[in-house]
Amino acid sequence: QVQLVESGGGLVQPGGSLRLSCAASGNFSRVDAMGWHRQAPGKQRELVATTLQDGSTKYADSVKGRFTISRDNAKNTVTLQMNSLRPEDTAVYYCNGVILRTVVPRGPLHYWGQGTQVTVSS
Repeated sequence: QVQLVESGGGLVQPGGSLRLSCAASGNFSRVDAMGWHRQAPGKQRELVATTLQDGSTKYADSVKGRFTISRDNAKNTVTLQMNSLRPEDTAVYYCNGVILRTVVPRGPLHYWGQGTQVTVSS
């Protein structure tokens, strides 16, 4: 069993900051890509940011310069620091990971967290 558990969502005023965290747990030998997607009401889920084991990162154009993704390979965690938040950042944010399990099927398999709500409003 593999799980991704997120924390850190909430309500913030425009221009404020929030920090999201996600931890992978369970029976696995390696976590490859880790990242964050988001889904606003009535819209499709979209990539926010992703990072590989080597620390390389990729961001959606809409968050470049405002959001920073980082990971701790030893702890199998990924963090999204969100600054200068805007109302259009309001969405449910989902952690995702590409994980090689220790049991069959080993994968790598794609896992999702349960989601955490981020609301940017005055």
